Amino acid sequence: MTEYQVIIDGCKNLKGGIIEAFHALQDKYNYIPAEALREAARQFGVSEAEAYGVATFYSYLAVEKRGRYVIRMCESAPCHVAGADELLKEIETALGIKTGETTADGKFTLELAQCVGQCQATPVITINSQPYFNVTKEKLKEILADCK
Repeated sequence: MTEYQVIIDGCKNLKGGIIEAFHALQDKYNYIPAEALREAARQFGVSEAEAYGVATFYSYLAVEKRGRYVIRMCESAPCHVAGADELLKEIETALGIKTGETTADGKFTLELAQCVGQCQATPVITINSQPYFNVTKEKLKEILADCK
C-alpha cells in the first residue's frame, strides 16, 4: 500500500471521510497531491472531478504545492480597518512575493482569509493555522524571523 492509500483508508469509515482524508493528506504534505486526490476518488467511489470539487471548495485545503509556512492574512472588515492592507504590503515586500505565491526557496506561501474569528485583536495573520494577534510591522519582523 502506498502512503496515500494508508492515509485515505484510515478515513474511509469516518463521517465526511473524504474531507477527513484531505485534511490528513494536507497535514502530511501541506497540500493534496494529484495522485492522492485520484486515490481518494477511487477509494470513496466518486469521480476525480467530484473529489477535486471537494478539495477546492474549502479555502483551507490546497491542491497546489505550498511553502513550509503558509501565511494567511485576514481581510475581514475589522482587520481592514486596523490596517491589514498595509500589513499585507509589508508581508509581500518582506517575502518578495505577492498574494497566492510561494517563495522561490519553498519556505513561505502567502494567502488571504476572509475571517479567522479573532476580531478583537486585529489585524490578524495565521501561520500554519497558528494565529498572531494585533500584528504590527515590528511584530511581523519578529514573527517572520522565528520562521527562518
